This record gives sequence, C-alpha cells and structure tokens, in this order.
Amino acid sequence: MQLNDSLGRPVTIPDNPTRIVSLCPSQTETLLALGLEGRIVGRTRYCIHPADKVATIPVVGGTKKVDIDAVAALSPDLIIAEKEENTREDVEKLCAIAPVYVTKNESYEEALETIHRMGTITGKMAEAGQLVQAIEAAWAQVPRSKGALQVLYLIWRKPYMAAGEPTFIGALMRRLGWANVAAKLPGRYPTIEEPSALDPAVVLLCSEPYPYKAAHIPEVQALWPRAYVEVVRGDYFAWYGVRMVEAAGYFRALQERLEQMVG
Repeated sequence: MQLNDSLGRPVTIPDNPTRIVSLCPSQTETLLALGLEGRIVGRTRYCIHPADKVATIPVVGGTKKVDIDAVAALSPDLIIAEKEENTREDVEKLCAIAPVYVTKNESYEEALETIHRMGTITGKMAEAGQLVQAIEAAWAQVPRSKGALQVLYLIWRKPYMAAGEPTFIGALMRRLGWANVAAKLPGRYPTIEEPSALDPAVVLLCSEPYPYKAAHIPEVQALWPRAYVEVVRGDYFAWYGVRMVEAAGYFRALQERLEQMVG
C-alpha cells in the first residue's frame, strides 16, 4: 500500500502489518482499542495504557530517545511515530528498519483523521470509523462556554510554561469556547516571562507532563490573584485517540464547574 502520512511523506506499507512498533502513548492505547493486541510488538516506556495489554509488549526506549537497536531487533514491518512526540533524527534512523508512518495531531479534527489513518494502515477501517463516531457523539454533549472564558493552561513549572498555538490542547480550549491567553505568546509552548502581562480568569494546572498538585495552587494564585486556579487531568487535555471518549464527560463537568466559579 503506497500512501502519504500526515506530514505528506510517501510511505509504502504492507497490507495488514503484523509487527507494529508504536512510539506514542495515546496512539498505542488507540491501536489496542482498534483490536490490534498481538500485533503491537514494541512500545515506549511511556505507553502505559491499557496496563493489562501493554505489560507484555517490549519497551524500546522513550518517545524522545528511541532505542534504535531495540526496534531493529523486533523486526517490525510498520513503525508508527508522531510529529510532536518523536524526533526527526529518530524517524530518519528508523526508516532504515521499516516503513515509518508519522501522524500529526494539532487539532480535534486532526486527531479524528489520525484514527481513520491508523485504521487504514492496519486494516482496521471499520473499527476506526466506529471509534470516531463514538468520540463525536460524546463530544456533541460537551457545551461551549457561554462567554470567551480567558484561560491559561500551564504544562510546566520552573520555569512556568503554557500550552500555546498550534497545539492539541489549544484546539480543545477553542472547542470549549475558551480564549487561550497564551496564544499571543511566541512558540507552541511558551515560557511565561512576565506573568503580570497575562490576565486570565482561570489558570489550569496540568497533572502531566508536570505533575501539578493542589499544593501548587497557592504559588500560582499569588501570580494571578484574580484567577480561579484548579488542577486538571493532563491526559484528557493532551491524549488524542480513544481517550477522547471518556474525556468528553470530564470536560462537560469541568465546563459546568468553571461557569459556576467564574461566570
């Protein structure tokens, strides 16, 4: 099968590949949800869900530092990478081992397209279509903010960094009807150099990649005393794929809570 990946790179993929290495946690979880258990032969150490299914899949390093030799030893017939999670250098090295299909997920629409694409390259088109339908049905129940809620989403501490644009997190914020106050800053994940230059109504602290806890709220509150500050589930904001189904209910409840606290 000859086709272009999400970056427009031509890739020749075997029909129904049986030895797949997945290098992005959310994609590994989604591939397993499509019914590919037994055909995923390699994953990163961060691919931890679903725990019962990934436990027996060999680890091939991390997302930013893939163990190329470990991948080669698995003799894969398809490697699935992701633009943000994996480095160009690793992708180029992996191309000498097997076809590498790279996805890009910087919006809600791209995330759904990735599911369709993964279904196409693995022979699971029907299952992929059903998953997309489930996500769309779940998200149809998520209300938009009644006003353009000014929100700052922090992904790191020391230094403080935020989700900017274009990012999947930023796209979900727009879909919820929020105004991302970090969108005006340079870079996709800008460092907050001058906190006083931003005036968010809400500051959300992610549980990953930086593991914010309730104990961090006072220090953030001191930077933005007029804002409502809450710790939120980073996986629901950043994991595209099958996790978007259960995330919809979380966002519905979060939206209602923020409307009460801020609106």
